[in-house]
Amino acid sequence: MDDYLSPDWASVVLLTIDTQRDFTLPGAAAEVAGTAEVVPKIRRLLREFRRQRRPIVHAVRIYRADGTNADLCRRREIEQGRPVVLPDSDGVELMDALKPAAEIRLDDGRLLAGGLQRVGPDEWIMYKPRWGAFYNTPLEEHLAGLGANTVVVCGCNFPNCPRSTVYEASERDLRVVLVSDATSGLYDRGVLELENIGVNLMGAEEILEESRAVASEVV
Repeated sequence: MDDYLSPDWASVVLLTIDTQRDFTLPGAAAEVAGTAEVVPKIRRLLREFRRQRRPIVHAVRIYRADGTNADLCRRREIEQGRPVVLPDSDGVELMDALKPAAEIRLDDGRLLAGGLQRVGPDEWIMYKPRWGAFYNTPLEEHLAGLGANTVVVCGCNFPNCPRSTVYEASERDLRVVLVSDATSGLYDRGVLELENIGVNLMGAEEILEESRAVASEVV
């Protein structure tokens, strides 16, 4: 692989996108088809990253009930009362299977103010106001502080938020991995487009193997 593009497994961050109940649970307010099916793969990645004490960031959406912070394409329906990822709601929360501890709930006030919510020794939740996880968020600064040069992206829903996040990461000269079997909505043309900009497409098991190999070398 190209030395400029290949993942640096010693300096990697796992980034989950919008893995929230309202987008994931069957029958939820804004269920995205196929997202529930990728949760087990995401869970496996999270468990291994936690075990190895590698950093994790969960990027989430939160829509104020008046719609003032919603995307223009969704603002009207939020204003009219559609209950999607509202502060202090059950639907805004991360999927239970993906939390580091069952009792953790989003600190909506901190997150909406632009802060990071620490939920583990090496794990944070971060609010993103638009599709991409780098737009008007502390993510770039946070990654720099961690010394990370590689992001592993997974979650919901490739055509929108993971795709935008991948392009934003590429624009910042980060090495990028998209977890192909842990990201909902991935399609063939998208795969080709990502390959053309140097994104690594890998399955969850392949990532786990690479990560474990590096961890064993360190030991």
